Amino acid sequence: MRHVIALDVGGTGMKAALVGADGELLHQARRPTGRERGPDAVADAVLGFAADLRAHGEQHLGESASAAGVAVPGIVDERDGIAAYSANLGWRDLPLRDLLAQRLGGIPVALGHDVRAGGLAEGRIGAGRGADRFLFVPLGTGIAGAIGIDGRVESGAHGCAGEIGHVVVRPRGAPCPCGQHGCLERYASAAAVSEAWAAATGDPDADAADCAKSVASGDPNAVRVWQEAVDALADGLVTALTLLDPRTIVIGGGLAEAGETLFTPLRDAVRQRITFQKPPEIVPAALGDTAGCLGAGLLAWDLLDTTNGKEETP
Repeated sequence: MRHVIALDVGGTGMKAALVGADGELLHQARRPTGRERGPDAVADAVLGFAADLRAHGEQHLGESASAAGVAVPGIVDERDGIAAYSANLGWRDLPLRDLLAQRLGGIPVALGHDVRAGGLAEGRIGAGRGADRFLFVPLGTGIAGAIGIDGRVESGAHGCAGEIGHVVVRPRGAPCPCGQHGCLERYASAAAVSEAWAAATGDPDADAADCAKSVASGDPNAVRVWQEAVDALADGLVTALTLLDPRTIVIGGGLAEAGETLFTPLRDAVRQRITFQKPPEIVPAALGDTAGCLGAGLLAWDLLDTTNGKEETP
């Protein structure tokens, strides 16, 4: 059965699948990234995992994978297939696409950014399906973004498009590791809410999920902390809305698991801030932590379509 390899490499774990032409997940697997062993060991782990997936396809699906797609964090040069920089994995200028192609017998390999790959999946087969313009914003340890346009995701001139987490929403505010002050992710990420709630309660183990539960039960301290995060997020989204005019904003990541505890006040806050802008639909992501892997599979199939199209052109 014809299929592709899809691999989503995270800071601590890797998610992988063999994906059929109709998007069916024919096989799924997970492994630790092993970053504690250093960047070279992580690269070896990725290559080994991909090789094992190829072998599984040969044994159980009757043929080798036709292509592979891999999504990685950090700064990604998608055109040249280079993992330019990842703080979590320790990579610098790793020619990952070529390394994977060599290990996989020369098949086409697509390299993409993890959040943009997740956005591609949400836009085509998830919560943004049917929207010609969408913005995917996962709220996790940090905040990233993916700009969707007519079924593809914009990477920008230098591979940095969509970094909404580093839009300054509180000038002269909290310092950010990026070097700026007052970045959105310092106020509205799951990590930021956890930090603020831990400080408010005096419990170092308190996190964003605990805060959301306390909001639902009416705790005024929790409501205050939560509303501050919602207000910052709304400020960032309105900036994006003004620049990009998306039809749909898809919110994912750990903070979105709070459901309407997040979405009801967020929609209200965005609505209160817009003037001439058209209000977007703001919806929760649909694919969860499989989005990056599914997006990697879509990148692989897109690459095959492009390659086949070139071959057929006289």
